[in-house]
Order: sequence, then structure tokens, then C-alpha cells
Amino acid sequence: MYINFYKEVIIIKIDKTIRKEIAFVGIWTLILSIIMQAVFLIIGKWDYTVLLGNLLSGAMGIVNLFLLGLTIQKALNSGDEKYAKNLMKMSQSLRLLMMAAVIALGGLLDCFNFWATLIPVFFPRIALTIRQIVLKKQGGNQDE
Repeated sequence: MYINFYKEVIIIKIDKTIRKEIAFVGIWTLILSIIMQAVFLIIGKWDYTVLLGNLLSGAMGIVNLFLLGLTIQKALNSGDEKYAKNLMKMSQSLRLLMMAAVIALGGLLDCFNFWATLIPVFFPRIALTIRQIVLKKQGGNQDE
């Protein structure tokens, strides 16, 4: 079921909202990554492992959000509530496992700085929180 879903992704037209959110989160992930790199540099702990860890988990955070968006799109378009619920549960489990694997790689492999791998996992959540705060201050619809 889940594998078939990702085979269908190739032919699914990605919703404009998903593209917009991914772009927003991608930009904020880049900004927060630059700030994190600067902090490591300032405290004298920067080396290539910081960059590699940041790239690994920053990219995975964006991929995680993208897969979530595709899953929601697929669930909403399915018309079957039970299928949608099962799809969302399976997606959450697999995406959580994927993120855990990335964090584990960051801790186990010497080519990744563990902290530089762990911290960017939270960048998409920070970006989405910033978006909600900005929308609330502008008086916009938070569901946009």
C-alpha cells in the first residue's frame, strides 16, 4: 500500500500549497542552518562534520515535510476515511523511523557531528511556527 503510494507520486500533481510550504520551510532551514554553522564557527567547534550533519538532517527534515504533504494530499483525495486514516498512521510511523535513522547515523558515523545532525531536525518545526506567528500578526488565515 505505502510503496504503491510513492509509485503514484510520480504522476500526482503536487498541490500548490505543498510547494509553497516546502519552499518556505526550505528557505528557513537554510537561514537557520547558516546561523548554526556560524555558531559552531564562533565557538571554535566547526569542521566538515558539522556541515555534513547539517546537510543530512536539514535535507531529511524537508523531505519529511514533503512526504507528509503528499500523504495528506493523497488521503484527502482518496474519499475513503479508513484508507486515509491508515495511510496517515503508516506515513507517520515510516517518517518517524526515517528521522530516527538519520539521527542514529549522525551519532554512529564519525563523518557527522551528532549535534549538527540533531539540531536541524527541528528547523522545519521552527519555520512552521514562525509562519503561524507571522500569519497571526498579519491577521491572515492560519489554515492557508
